[in-house]
Amino acid sequence: MTATAKRRAPLSRAAWLRAGLAMFLGLLVGVGGFTFGYAEGLSYLSHDPRACANCHIMQDYYDTWQKSSHHHVAVCVDCHLPHDFVGKYVAKADNGFFHSLAFTLDNFHEPIQIKPRNRRITQRNCIECHAETVHEMLPESPDGETLMCIHCHAGVGHGPR
Repeated sequence: MTATAKRRAPLSRAAWLRAGLAMFLGLLVGVGGFTFGYAEGLSYLSHDPRACANCHIMQDYYDTWQKSSHHHVAVCVDCHLPHDFVGKYVAKADNGFFHSLAFTLDNFHEPIQIKPRNRRITQRNCIECHAETVHEMLPESPDGETLMCIHCHAGVGHGPR
């Protein structure tokens, strides 16, 4: 039998599955890497407030923060993320995923609105930073109700628009 007459054995089903899985994972890593690079993903791991303005919809919030009373004492992550290491990166991952999903699918309210879980984070951070001032205003029990700080201080973190 000549070399041209020899036929290769057809690939097994397992070989096709491995090849398909490798292509799928390669595509996933490639698209994910491109998206992470295009969206300047590494900048979101910093404390630099300009990273928040990478997305055009956040520019107004960045600009108003620069005019706020907190501009010289707090950056975005100080107010909008938990202060513990694990909580901060869990919140960053959660927000990053849902923000990128909403912006990719063009499925978000304009102007953007803070989600209840993020509102709770900002409230906790207000109380933590201003504990000496607000401790007398807080309820006796953890289940007690209190006004949200922004009820009276709406322009503190983001100044006049």
